[in-house]
Amino acid sequence: MESLVIPALILVAVAVAVALASRALGNRKAAHDAAPQQPSPGAAELARSAAAKLSEAEHRRIYALIAQGQAMAAIKLYYEATGDGLRASRDAVGALASHPQPYRSPEAPGSTPEDDEDDEPQRFPYRYRAIASKGDVTREVSSNMLNDEIYGRIRTLARNGDAEAAAAALTRHSDISMKQAREFIELLDD
Repeated sequence: MESLVIPALILVAVAVAVALASRALGNRKAAHDAAPQQPSPGAAELARSAAAKLSEAEHRRIYALIAQGQAMAAIKLYYEATGDGLRASRDAVGALASHPQPYRSPEAPGSTPEDDEDDEPQRFPYRYRAIASKGDVTREVSSNMLNDEIYGRIRTLARNGDAEAAAAALTRHSDISMKQAREFIELLDD
């Protein structure tokens, strides 16, 4: 009987160690999964300052890599272009992906964000895709004159019942006809 006490104690100790390790890994995974869902309050400002550090070619290439889903390559390129640390480069590329920034040349640091009422919309160095669907009907608009902010304004106009203004804004910021814009806006109405 005494010969079984030591192996039983070892077995209990191993079981406790495994339970503690699995709990620690579960907590770490839960914390890691929860972190990306909460955008940091300074992410938009980080994106603006990160974009300001890039040349036009670097800016275009980083957004191309982000669009292709090659985050590691985008981080590496940002790291090499700016000399920031790896963590700072990772955060900057994440902010650039979350808050797309147009390229602004160093000669025009005081340029203001695009106003919806301008005659000539600003062109961004990336293509924005807006997709609307209802039932089995799906429409897509892809344009380098759209971004989250402008598309949000268009959706707000559509949801507030001003479909004509929404369609006009969509045609102004894309290369689609008014008829196509109206069809797209109809899918946004709820």
